[in-house]
Formats: sequence, C-alpha cells, structure tokens
Amino acid sequence: MNDRNINGARSVSTDADPDADPDPNPDAETRAPRADAARNRDQLLAVATRVFMSADVEPSMRAIAREAGVGIATLYRHFPTRESLVDAVYQDQVVRLTAGARELLGQLPPAAAMRRWTDLFGDWIATKNGMLDTLLAMIESGEITHARTRTELLTAITTILDAGGAAGDLRSDVSAEDIAAALIGIFTVAPRPGREATAGRLLDLLMDGLAPAARPSRPED
Repeated sequence: MNDRNINGARSVSTDADPDADPDPNPDAETRAPRADAARNRDQLLAVATRVFMSADVEPSMRAIAREAGVGIATLYRHFPTRESLVDAVYQDQVVRLTAGARELLGQLPPAAAMRRWTDLFGDWIATKNGMLDTLLAMIESGEITHARTRTELLTAITTILDAGGAAGDLRSDVSAEDIAAALIGIFTVAPRPGREATAGRLLDLLMDGLAPAARPSRPED
C-alpha cells in the first residue's frame, strides 16, 4: 500500500543501502535538530522579553525578529501568532518568579532573597508594559488566567516571608498581599526602564520596613 503524507500526496519510498553500516544511535539525528530548535526558541524568547521590557509601545513581530537577527518566517515558525509569543514570554516570567523564590532561598538568607526577588518582580512588570494591549485582550478572552497568576505570585512571596519569619530576619506580621501591593505601587511611580535608581531606593526602604523591630532591652534592676 502506498504511503501518503498529511496533504494526501504520495510519498516516495527509497531502499536503504544494504552495504551501509547500521546507525549505532538512530535517535541522535532526531535529538540534535530538536535541541537546536529548543535553543533557537529560547533565544527568541529572551530577545522578545528584552524588547518588550524596553518598549514604550508594543513592538511589531518584525521588529522583534530584526532584533533577534532572524527572518520574520523564523519567528513565526516558533511563535505562529503575536498571542503565542506574548503567552510564552508571560508564562516564562511567571515561572522565573515562582521558581526564583525557591532558588533564591537556597542561595541567600531570606531578607536578601526577598530583595533580589523584588528585582525579578520589577522585570516582570517592565516586560508587561511592552505587551500590555495584547496581554489584556488575552486575559479578557480567558486565554491567560489572571487569578491563577496572582495566586502563584502570592505563594512565592509567602514562601520567602515564611522562611524570613522562621529565621527572624523578616517581620511575621506582613502578608503577601501587602508586599504585592507595595511592589505594584513602587513600579507604578518608578517604572523601568529609566527609573531604576528611584525604584532601587524605594525597594530598599520597603526592605527596611520588613526588618523585624528590635526588642527593647529590659531595664536593669
């Protein structure tokens, strides 16, 4: 029976060379293109994130491809629509925030981890600015669930706060909602890029407020 491809066209069958050595690793050639494709996709994702972060208005797909040094067809091969690219960038940033909380706690004391995490949050906010119209449309249509993202981010903040409370270097009477509201306020009045110094000072002040109050010394008898 003749094989046909997905378009219904007849496939051409060729016999293997009987004198050829058998491939000792028949999956190697399959894995290599897949690995290359994954690296190319990651590179495009990194470039798109950088472009979105620095843009005042939503950049075109062609501008992103140009910044990445590839043709527009290459970008569309990995991300067929603007929405698919925005979703990939958005989800990548959320993963960086949620996984980043655990990773930072494995490397730094909780207070230092919280301060570094606030910078990651600022990156996420800045990235959203360059894709806001598409992002809002996707949230409205249900393609992106804002409530789920909010829950994931609050859980990440709580993870650091709990570790800080146990270690005694973060206040235990502060909620994740308090931190999220403070961060949104900071990056609203000091948006990035362009206001990094102001944002940094405000974040340092926030961290000062998160330090546990010193216990008053007991008077000597």
